[in-house]
Amino acid sequence: MNPFDLKSALLAKHAQHVVLIHFPIALFISSVAFDLLAIWKCSRSLAKAAYYNLIGAAITALAAVATGIVAWELQFEGENLPGILRLHLSLGASSTVLIWILAWWRSRQERVENNGLAVGYWFLAFIAILVVALTGHLGGILSGVEVAN
Repeated sequence: MNPFDLKSALLAKHAQHVVLIHFPIALFISSVAFDLLAIWKCSRSLAKAAYYNLIGAAITALAAVATGIVAWELQFEGENLPGILRLHLSLGASSTVLIWILAWWRSRQERVENNGLAVGYWFLAFIAILVVALTGHLGGILSGVEVAN
């Protein structure tokens, strides 16, 4: 396939998932980075940027999961997924749930106008980053970008 053939690239059976998945990953990681910067710089505006990035990550994660399910249906016609794909699906769904829990937690905290995030929030955010990273790693292997040993 020619990499400059937009029609083939955009209409491939799994192309939408591969493109859309980068948005929630980037928004979520940016959210955590903005939160760390907000603490370091004592900046309320950076904390707000973190909050809005997290909300954007939660919303776009739903689109990523939906396109992943559509890709599963198109490529495997709804049959059971083999090992690594099943793990990727499970971790992707877990990532989405974790991001939504963090967004819910954060939205409750935004209403209170508390200056700090709870230790439990940071622990869950760290776990979510690990799950998102592992999910992305498996997705990279599945797409052929990374090579499994």
